Amino acid sequence: MSMPVPALNNLRIAVIVIVVAVHAVMAYLGSSPASSFKFDDPPWRWRSIPIVDAERWYGFDIFCAIQDVYLISLLFFLSGLFVWRSLARSGSRAFLRDRALRIGIPFVLAVGLLMPLAHYPVYRATAADPSLAAYWQHWLALPFWPAGPPWFLWMLLAFDIVAAGLFRFGRASADALGQSIGRLGIRPRHFVVALLAASALAYVPPALMLGPWDWAHIGPFSFQYSRPLHYLVYFLAGAGVGAYGIDRGLLAPDGWLAKRWASAGAATLVSFSLWLGMVGLAMAGDGPLLVLQLCQALAFVLCCASGVLFMLALFLRFADRRLPMLDPLGDKTYGIYLVHYVFSIWLQYALLGIAIFAVAKAAIVFAGTLSMSFLSVVALRRISLLRRVDRLRSRLTT
Repeated sequence: MSMPVPALNNLRIAVIVIVVAVHAVMAYLGSSPASSFKFDDPPWRWRSIPIVDAERWYGFDIFCAIQDVYLISLLFFLSGLFVWRSLARSGSRAFLRDRALRIGIPFVLAVGLLMPLAHYPVYRATAADPSLAAYWQHWLALPFWPAGPPWFLWMLLAFDIVAAGLFRFGRASADALGQSIGRLGIRPRHFVVALLAASALAYVPPALMLGPWDWAHIGPFSFQYSRPLHYLVYFLAGAGVGAYGIDRGLLAPDGWLAKRWASAGAATLVSFSLWLGMVGLAMAGDGPLLVLQLCQALAFVLCCASGVLFMLALFLRFADRRLPMLDPLGDKTYGIYLVHYVFSIWLQYALLGIAIFAVAKAAIVFAGTLSMSFLSVVALRRISLLRRVDRLRSRLTT
């Protein structure tokens, strides 16, 4: 779905391209172990790094670390921008029916069909018997159903259900909350303080109690213990900003945030460096562990907020217009998100053992994944269009 503000539409496209880039370089992290993780060995670390190549570059570690801090929060913020307007226009029942069709069914199809296909090379990389039959037996023996990147969809659907419930059973209070969040956008400094405070309350306690890194896997549903409430804060922040009006306040093209893109970028660099330092100290145990973990969690909150605001400011300032290079991807980003993981892992697997440096391999995987995902979406749409034409033709001739 295109967004009425060009900057936000361009940012939505860029975020999906960055997601593809992150998964393209995961095989070439400098910090990865010497070889690929075995498919059957707990804690099944191949879920995070499916393919491990001998070629490495530590620059990819830095790139993936910064994206891990802010990118998904930004995606939830963007996803929330038009939720309240959609609810007001169509009502909670029609809204949920639309979301079930647009999010729920693609989640089921992606996790049920595409993820087994995507993970077959992960099994083959260490398997004694690489046959499909053996792979399927090992897959079914797993204590969970690997969801891959589509985990985002089920959580987004859950947040949509929360928003619909607020609209249906407490609309007056929810409207007041949305308007309060939106009005904070007119005073952006207050908005930033409120976002940091809410994010800290949502993230720091579970990060301290359950750890900042661990994931839960319940059937096909995956989530990071420390982050669901944190993501909900960004989703609701986006919903509030959107309910008040995205063309004024925080996201005004010539507003406070757009004019301070450089400051936001500097804050991102400083806070990311602080977060990395706290992570290193906490992992090394160099100091009081609880204090270090608290500082690490607070640094994450600060870095996430500054990263989200920087990306918003950057696109509001420099990309609030049509960008021809992004036009072909405009209405295909959702489909690219759904299918790209298959191509990314298979290309990484195909390049194993080829003696070229990591940056070149990553570039090949990224370009190949993006182009093949794009062509797949185009082909699927044409097949769907042909089917519709055939149905119409059969009706006209009977």
